[in-house]
Amino acid sequence: MASIPASLGDPSSSSFSPSPSPSSSNSFPLSLYNRFSKWRSELGLPNPGSVENLQKEVKVVHLTNYAFEGGRADITKSMSMNPLFQVTHSFALGSQNTSSYNFGAIFANEKVFLQGGVDHEGNVNARMNQGWTSSHVTKMQAQISQQLGHNLLQLEHDYTGQDFNLNLKAVNPWPTDLTGVFVGSYLQSITKNIALGTEWLLQRPTPNTSEMMATYLAKYTSSDKSWIATAQAQPAGVLQATYWQKLSEKVEFAADLQLMATPMRRDAVATLGAKYDLRLSTFRAQLDSTGKVAALLEQRFTPTFAFLMSGEIDHFKNSAKVGVGVMIESSTLSQEEMEVQMQQMQSPTNPPL
Repeated sequence: MASIPASLGDPSSSSFSPSPSPSSSNSFPLSLYNRFSKWRSELGLPNPGSVENLQKEVKVVHLTNYAFEGGRADITKSMSMNPLFQVTHSFALGSQNTSSYNFGAIFANEKVFLQGGVDHEGNVNARMNQGWTSSHVTKMQAQISQQLGHNLLQLEHDYTGQDFNLNLKAVNPWPTDLTGVFVGSYLQSITKNIALGTEWLLQRPTPNTSEMMATYLAKYTSSDKSWIATAQAQPAGVLQATYWQKLSEKVEFAADLQLMATPMRRDAVATLGAKYDLRLSTFRAQLDSTGKVAALLEQRFTPTFAFLMSGEIDHFKNSAKVGVGVMIESSTLSQEEMEVQMQQMQSPTNPPL
């Protein structure tokens, strides 16, 4: 019987070389990733917010989401605080004698936000936000309309990192042929003041037709967060720049510039706006380069009753729009409970209306 050489049976022999284990072969990439994560956390970069809220401060100052025409009345009833449950009756009368009615309801707690509404024509809209963790939020928005082509289904997921925000969105997706509109955005803090990002939009109206468009984003926030400047650029020739500044505790200023230089269209619109928060009222004023001057006054006489007045004058078209409205809130909650309710509605999972 042949004997086994001692060098093969002795691990201490120089000719014995054991094969590396899988864990040791993967230790270097893992160690490199851990060192990189530690280095990023030590920088202390802030979260830049989502791309959707890139111009949030400017939109709060300008009248785009607040101005209205004709008559308007909103009656809100709060049923409970935790969980939050309230219903709203909204009435509107337009300048062309077109009236509308909408019934809406809101349910919210620490993890879930549900909002739904139906109007007098039978159009239904719904919205849901589900917060899985402090970093992951899934959103859904749906609309069922009596008009052909106005139905909507939007699925969205937000991931909020320590110094970045990632968002994935699908609008009217069809899984069998992968048609629909798909959007992906990423915003990363480079320094404590500067954030850069991009947004990509893919349109697939048919399985054989697709179009992709990219948008590049930049955001600068001052160290004391008293002013914010943003910019969005598309290679096709579209540029939008905004500037917001908090002049005092009660006064905010915002500017918006939109440029379009495409082979089919060349246009530019500049908008300036200001918001004044007084003790029981809020006044917004806006002026743009197309000759429009607009203003909105929200006067709150009591915590449960507010009077609204909206007006716009177009000097170039020689036209004017006027709106008058009231907001009535009925609640059995105490003042402390109402403050908690407002904080709950303004959380990341439960966005403001």
